[in-house]
Amino acid sequence: MGASAHAAAPKPAGCLIEPDQVADVGSAVTGIIEKLNVALGERVEAGQSVVILRADVERANANAATLRTQMDAEVKAAAANLELARQKVLRTQQLVAKDFVSQQALDQANAEMEVAAQKHLLARSQQRIYGQEQAMAQAQLGLRTLRSPINGIVVERYSNVGERVEDRPVMRVANIDPLRVSLMVPITQYGQVKLGDHLAIHPDLPGVGTVSATVQYVDKVVDAASNTFRVRLTLPNPDHRLPAGLRCKADWPVASAGGTAAPARPMPSSMAPVPAVRAQPKAIAQATPPVHMPTATAPVATWLKMSTALARVPAAPAPSRGNFAVAKASQPISLKFSIALADAR
Repeated sequence: MGASAHAAAPKPAGCLIEPDQVADVGSAVTGIIEKLNVALGERVEAGQSVVILRADVERANANAATLRTQMDAEVKAAAANLELARQKVLRTQQLVAKDFVSQQALDQANAEMEVAAQKHLLARSQQRIYGQEQAMAQAQLGLRTLRSPINGIVVERYSNVGERVEDRPVMRVANIDPLRVSLMVPITQYGQVKLGDHLAIHPDLPGVGTVSATVQYVDKVVDAASNTFRVRLTLPNPDHRLPAGLRCKADWPVASAGGTAAPARPMPSSMAPVPAVRAQPKAIAQATPPVHMPTATAPVATWLKMSTALARVPAAPAPSRGNFAVAKASQPISLKFSIALADAR
């Protein structure tokens, strides 16, 4: 029968088509919205500027820090003083060699050169600090520009130009290519799908046929309350033909009974049934001829012949005390047939 050859097809599992990613674009700092660069429903790319906050102070600080990094006069002046101190040391060494000046003059020249070297090093360090201040000012200015973290569509706008941004998002961006299909499956169907399998999805949208989705995730933790587990699939949507938020049905694969069946597990020897063996005395087994029971229409003469033949069967030996069941089974049965013959008459 068809029902025995194949397992009953399970009902399609209810599912939900959702965006693959959803991101709420917010601000890390408090500010006033100066400009909205995108409109509702517009497609954006990851890293694209979507909102600009007012940043007059931050912009001024960034410009000042940039100017400080471009001011290298202190570094050049310190380098010139260091070179002058080095030349003075060389001249003093020549004069000391000719005994024109004392050793004290040379020591003083060396000390002045060391001071000049430290001033040059300080000027260069200060220049690096200016560079770090410029980076910090640029980072603070960058916080005033809100960017989209993902590729997607602007699906919500919570604020307008001139409103204050503090602790709530400004807009929401959803990625609908690919889409994500989520479904809860009964535990009885656990193990029937694996990562990479393809399932047929029927979106609840008129004019849209069956689409194919790929299994991306199978839950390893079962929901004890509903006795179900979650399966997540990826559904390509390059032309944005399908909107997110649709209900759908997923065709679950049918497990065929005609496949390789699992081998039967042998029963433990301690639980295996022991076949009942009825022992008969050797004398009765050899002496008793096979008896054929007469039908209801057999003549009385046949009954007489059978009774006479049974009467000639020798009696079985007396049973032993430990073989009472065998003794009951080996009793002469001529008496039983005699009673049956009397009843028939």
